[in-house]
Amino acid sequence: MAQVPLDRIASRSDDSTVKAFEEAPVTEKHAGGKAPVTHPDGGLRAWLTVLGAFLALFCTFGQLNSFGTFQAWYSEHQLRDTPPSTIAWIGSLQLWIFFFSGGFIGRVFDAYGPKVIMAPGTLVLVFSTMMTSLSSKFYQYILAQGLLFGIGVGMMFYPSLAAISTHFNRYRGTALGIAFAGSGVGGVVYPIMFRQLFEQVGFGWAVRISGFISLAACCVAVLTTTRLHHPQPPAPQKSTFLDFAILRDAPFLLLIGGGILICFGLFIPFIYIAEYARDKHISVDTAFYVLSAMNGGGILGRLAPPFLSDVFGRFNVLVPCAFLMGLSALVFWIFAKTLVTIILFAIVFGFFSGAFIAMIIPCVAQISPDGRIGTRIGLLYSIISFGALAGGPAGGALLKACHGSYTGMIILCGVSNIAGSFFILWARLRLDRRILAVV
Repeated sequence: MAQVPLDRIASRSDDSTVKAFEEAPVTEKHAGGKAPVTHPDGGLRAWLTVLGAFLALFCTFGQLNSFGTFQAWYSEHQLRDTPPSTIAWIGSLQLWIFFFSGGFIGRVFDAYGPKVIMAPGTLVLVFSTMMTSLSSKFYQYILAQGLLFGIGVGMMFYPSLAAISTHFNRYRGTALGIAFAGSGVGGVVYPIMFRQLFEQVGFGWAVRISGFISLAACCVAVLTTTRLHHPQPPAPQKSTFLDFAILRDAPFLLLIGGGILICFGLFIPFIYIAEYARDKHISVDTAFYVLSAMNGGGILGRLAPPFLSDVFGRFNVLVPCAFLMGLSALVFWIFAKTLVTIILFAIVFGFFSGAFIAMIIPCVAQISPDGRIGTRIGLLYSIISFGALAGGPAGGALLKACHGSYTGMIILCGVSNIAGSFFILWARLRLDRRILAVV
C-alpha cells in the first residue's frame, strides 16, 4: 500500500482503514504543504479552552434552546394579541442571525483568533439582553432579542468551538461534546429560572438577571479560550469573504444539504413543546418543565454520542442519531398525550437533537483542511441558517392551517429530519470513495 499523507485524508471516512491512520501520531500538514501540525489532544490550555466554550455555550446557545419559555410567556402577556406563528419569528430570527453570521465570523477567526471576536461579542450579548428587558412591542423584541442577541450568540459560539478544534484531533468529538454540554445545561437551567423569576421579580428583572449571568460567564470564556498557533500558518488566501469555492467538495456539500433539512425540523419542538403540553391540558407551570426535560436529554446527547464517535467514527454516529431524531417525532410525539409520555418524548428528542448539534462540527472539522476549520464551520452554519429560519414559522403556519391540530407540524418535523439523515449518509458513502481513491 502506498503511503498516504495525512493532509490527503482530512476528508476521511470512519471505517477500519481510516482508523489505522487515526491511531498513528496525531500530526497533519498545512494545505500549503510544509510544516507538520501537531494537535496536543490535551494540556492546560486545551482544557481551559473547553471550559471557556462550555461557559460561552451555557449562556448563549442555552438561551436559544429556551426560547419556548418566551414563546409561551409572550402568548399570555406582552404579545397575547399576536398569533403564535408571528411570535415564533423572534426565535427563528435569533437562530437565523446566529447561524448566518458563521460564514463571516469563521473567516475572522481563521485570520485573527477567538478573542478579537469574543470580547465585543460579550458586549453585544449583554446589551441585547438588557434591551430585551425594556421591550414591550413586537418590533422591539425582533430588534433586541432576535437581531442583536443572534449576533452576540454567533460571536461567542463559533470562535470558542473552532478554537477547540485546533487543540484536539483524535479526541475532538469528546472535547466538543463536553463544550456542547454547556448549551444543554443552559437549556435546563434557563427555562426553570425564567419561569420562577417571571413570577417573583417580573419579566424585566428576570431578563436583566440573565444578562448579568451572561456577562460573568462570557468574561471567563474570553480569558480562557485560546487558539493553538501552528508552527507555520498557511499563507493568506485571496478570496471573497465567504469562500464559496470550498463548496466544490461533494461530501461537504451533502453535509450542508442534510443540515438544512434537519435544522428545518429540529427546532420546531423547542419552540412549541411548551404550548403543546398546555394544549394537552397540562398546567402552565408544569409545561415549562417539559422544555427543561428536552434540554436535559440534550446534555447526555451532547456527551455520549461524541465520545462514541471517537471510537466508531463521527459520521457513523451522526447518521443514525439524525434518523432516530426524526423517527421519534413520527412514532412518539404524535401519540404523546399525557404528561409522562410528553416528557419521555422530550427527553428522547432532546438526546438525539443534542447529538446532532454536538456532532456536526466534528464532522465538518474532519473533512476540512488545516487552517480552514473556522471558515468551513461558519459557512455551513450560514447556509443551514435558512432552514432554522423557516422551521418555526412553517410549524406555526401548519398549526393555524390545521385549526390547532399539531399533527401536520409533527409530521413536518419528523420527515425533514429523516430526509436530512439520508443526505448525511450519502456524504458518508462519498467519503468511502475518497479513501479508495488515495489508497
